[in-house]
Amino acid sequence: MLENQRVILLVEDDPDHELLTVRALRKSNIVNEIKIARDGEEAIEALFSDGPNAVLPQVILLDLKLPKIDGLEVLRRIRESERTQMLPVVILTSSDEESDIVRSYKLGVNSYIRKPVNFTEFAEATRQLGMYWLVLNECPPNSN
Repeated sequence: MLENQRVILLVEDDPDHELLTVRALRKSNIVNEIKIARDGEEAIEALFSDGPNAVLPQVILLDLKLPKIDGLEVLRRIRESERTQMLPVVILTSSDEESDIVRSYKLGVNSYIRKPVNFTEFAEATRQLGMYWLVLNECPPNSN
């Protein structure tokens, strides 16, 4: 288990969005290790297994529309577990469906961000996201 490390868990199934997110974080001088889960099942495995790929990240960037297990179910499981319930979770999705926004907040998401369409806007949104969650935000004790 990677305790006490400032790891970002990016849960994203679209390779282009994954590349853009990582590129935007790096362009913003965010040097934290970024672990990638490409579907909801991989995210659950990374968060709840005791295997070599297990991670307890500083922040989770979670897409909603994922194969195998969708993002809302991943969020529900994160909030149900005492070990992960206080981890900051940011929904980073292209969905602007009101029902997704409402359900995300009801399940305890910390922030809901819609992915901008063009790279410049996306890079700026990702820079602000990284600065806030990785630099400015004060995590609860023993959460990372």
